[in-house]
Amino acid sequence: MTAARFRNFAAIDWSGAAGEHHKGIAVAICTSGNGVPALVRPNRRWSRPEVLDWLLGELPADTLVGFDMGISLAHADTGSFFPGWPDSPDDARALWAMIDRICAGDLHLSVNSFVDHPEISRHFRRHGGREGDLFGGGRGRFRVTEQAQEALGCKPYSNFNLVGAAQVGKSSLSGMRLLHQLGRRLPIWPIDDLPGRGSAVVEIYTTIAAMAAGRSPNRSKMRDHAELNTALDALGSGRIEGVGPIADHASDALLTSAWLRRIAHDPALWQPAGLTPEIAQTEGWTFGAV
Repeated sequence: MTAARFRNFAAIDWSGAAGEHHKGIAVAICTSGNGVPALVRPNRRWSRPEVLDWLLGELPADTLVGFDMGISLAHADTGSFFPGWPDSPDDARALWAMIDRICAGDLHLSVNSFVDHPEISRHFRRHGGREGDLFGGGRGRFRVTEQAQEALGCKPYSNFNLVGAAQVGKSSLSGMRLLHQLGRRLPIWPIDDLPGRGSAVVEIYTTIAAMAAGRSPNRSKMRDHAELNTALDALGSGRIEGVGPIADHASDALLTSAWLRRIAHDPALWQPAGLTPEIAQTEGWTFGAV
């Protein structure tokens, strides 16, 4: 891995909210060097399918794309995504395919049919006090990479938890539908090996980028241009024009694209100690969680 491996660095702040267009989706990109990151379609409320179309039709060559979502579910703790169910998929790609197949009639890459499935719902905590008998209690099941996130000082949520303002379960599941529809047209690290050239997708956690820029996990959100520019300074990046408030979805994407540019050349981040071949195929990993 060399600093010249990628020429562009994109970060996508994702959303699993209901509906078609979402203020919670933001896409930012920067080029190599120290130039200013920029929002893609800054005045647009993206839909999830539009992000897929952008990846397939407009992504610049040699771009490292970071998605702020979980690309799989916990598997290593029990040896199964859905223990006790004979139809539980064997690996992440099979899981993505199952989600997309069950949700084929759900619009906008939503996943209601999946989380309401009679057998699968037993493993999730859903709204209305509906906790499946196989959810496991407490905070839910965690992937190995989420345990690594926690060791860094982050506060990850289980992807089996669909309740609460900070939950990431539905956004992760809707993202898995996108990854299935993306197919193999872009490699998804570490489920796919990282090729020597071309673009690739990784999972990101924007809090890790904010911490690298000097912010604490409890203050990872930046809602003011001054805060964002202080963080960009810490990453050696050019500053964003503007003053006053900025949406935290936009600032997350902008900062994380600059962070990816800064750290993508580090070989250690592509070879985290906890990443085994089996975990790579089943649970995936969060880039930067070492």
